[in-house]
Amino acid sequence: MVGKSESDGEKPLDLFLKIGLDERTATNTVANNKVTANLTAVIHEAAVTDGCDRTVGNLLYSVATKFPTNALVHRPTLLKYIVSSKIKTPAQLEAAFSFLSATASDDLKIDDFEAACGVGVEVSLEDIERAVDEIFEENKAVIVEQRYRTNVGELFGYVRKKQPWADPKIVKQIIDTKLYALLGERTAADNEKPVKKKKEKPAKAEAIVEETAPAKLSEEEINPFSIFPSPEQNFKVHTEIYFSDRPVLRACNSKEILDKHLKVTGGKVFTRFPPEPNGYLHIGHAKAMFVDFGLAKERGGCCYLRYDDTNPEAEKKEYIDHIEEIVGWMGWEPFKITYTSDYFQELYELAVELIRRGHAYVDHQTPDEIKEYREKKMNSPWRDRPIEESLKLFDDMKNGMIEEGKATLRMKQDMQSDNFNMYDLIAYRIKFTPHPHAGDKWCIYPSYDYAHCIVDSLENVIRDSNDTSLDRLEYHIREELNKTAPRTMVVLNPLKVVITNMDSSVMDLDAKKWPEAPADEPSSFYKVCPFSKVVYIEQSDFRMKDSKDYYGLAPGKSVLLRYAFPIKCTEVIFGDDKETILEIRAEYDPSKKTKPKGVLHWVAEASPGVNPLKVEVRLFDKLFLSENPAELDDWLGDLNPNSKVVITDAYAVPSLQNAAVGDRFQFERLGYFAVDKDSLPGKLVFNRTVTLRDSYSKGGK
Repeated sequence: MVGKSESDGEKPLDLFLKIGLDERTATNTVANNKVTANLTAVIHEAAVTDGCDRTVGNLLYSVATKFPTNALVHRPTLLKYIVSSKIKTPAQLEAAFSFLSATASDDLKIDDFEAACGVGVEVSLEDIERAVDEIFEENKAVIVEQRYRTNVGELFGYVRKKQPWADPKIVKQIIDTKLYALLGERTAADNEKPVKKKKEKPAKAEAIVEETAPAKLSEEEINPFSIFPSPEQNFKVHTEIYFSDRPVLRACNSKEILDKHLKVTGGKVFTRFPPEPNGYLHIGHAKAMFVDFGLAKERGGCCYLRYDDTNPEAEKKEYIDHIEEIVGWMGWEPFKITYTSDYFQELYELAVELIRRGHAYVDHQTPDEIKEYREKKMNSPWRDRPIEESLKLFDDMKNGMIEEGKATLRMKQDMQSDNFNMYDLIAYRIKFTPHPHAGDKWCIYPSYDYAHCIVDSLENVIRDSNDTSLDRLEYHIREELNKTAPRTMVVLNPLKVVITNMDSSVMDLDAKKWPEAPADEPSSFYKVCPFSKVVYIEQSDFRMKDSKDYYGLAPGKSVLLRYAFPIKCTEVIFGDDKETILEIRAEYDPSKKTKPKGVLHWVAEASPGVNPLKVEVRLFDKLFLSENPAELDDWLGDLNPNSKVVITDAYAVPSLQNAAVGDRFQFERLGYFAVDKDSLPGKLVFNRTVTLRDSYSKGGK
């Protein structure tokens, strides 16, 4: 595809360099026809064909790769804001993308757009320094105690709440400088494993328990890294390979190999997080980051961020930028960023050596033939061709003398094995596609199966990720959020309750943000909401027939409204069908002499006749119903129909109206939630991160 500028006599590469892209990014972009066409169009729309400064150019590149396709009619407007420097930071641009995606092709409300993107808001270096100083002052005791174990990502988040349009790079630099000024040089003790404090015995639980104490966990479950031996103990790590015609091969590190490794690494743990830059990250990547970066941090080692870029057709700069952004957002900092393509020459030379040793061969089977021979456990007819012949053919493959799809290099393994992973795997295939990182030097590319473990060895990586169960991952998420996420109340499916013995007045009530928060500090509390004549409870917290094991509301029964008063159901109002419950009538006990067993969360009208704050809540759950759907014949039939449930009309306490994107909360009795980037002014969206361990849901509810 020819870009517009080329038809005007100017090559796309020259045009991209003019807007400030570095040479490598510009060259990689030209190799991608779609991005080349988009970026060329954006440059012409922005009227900067004569060039612009690098900051503007980088924003234009983001527009070319990330702009929401449902809002293309508004792209020229956004470009005017960028070129005029009214939108000048990545944070502003991301906010613009979110706003325009929600607007789609509807009329653009300029005032709302500018407010959502921080147009006209100037954040000076002094503003950022002042915000950082305030955060450090508020958290000084914790920072001094935790020193360099302090969660910098959390501090960063606090600053972003105060100054959402601040340059994140400057924020990070100032935080790092402030940490160093406060703590001085990092000491050996800063890298030691923290001593776990003994938890105090919790207070007696109420009848409806929001979070039951989990069963006592083993050391491995509490610290998943405890299962890994130290680098000098790596002789314990071995792999047993079972062949159909030979004895079991037990592969492990010899003392000589281990000593050489320890000399190079200085005895440190080296791990790597190796995503493929062909898509966006998902929850499985978060789990892998926890193991890879977490193990390196826990042992005072190093973790590479390695882009496993062996497929040039699927990889994009957009995904590379996204991955790096998310790794930082998750609080991890790579020791070094590398690419599998950095090692293409070494991988090629090792493949040649495999052929020389008789362990690899050039094959001409089609994909269908390979599949058929695998199913029949048959060797390829070219498996035993002469070594010299395979060497020549592999050289021809490298030099572009064989058509794409006409030859592959396969590793000799065991085609008669009962383990299909032992069948002769493909090491190299032909692809006449320029590589986003390596350019057009290669027309053969290594497979993941071949390259991954070799690059691990070249980078002195000590081990792959051992698995982390979902239950364990969720346990650690709850442990973290229990300490950091303030409590609040949201009702997902509201049922109206009218308190008949109360007038139209309202009462202000406070609640603790955290159960252990000091009672003498005002910052420990939040306004639940005014307690008024009309409150809303969950529909599932009421039923017509009571029972011994049920702690919700029923006719003639009392419950305690959390942080408020006991109420007793006195009447039920039905719809015309005599089945649908429209509202509950109840009386409250202002003296609090009634001591019901059940405790319910609730939200009230802020003033007579005014509905509570309406929010959207997305309930995410496991994608599959079984633990290992891969073992099922019909794995698609195992999809969880409730893996995502969207509730558009939930009610929330008023204090949540100021929540910002990324803020995290515990919705009492419901789970942990975070504010989604789809949120707009007046329309907050919350995503469930994880549920609570809730004994109430296991009872007679």
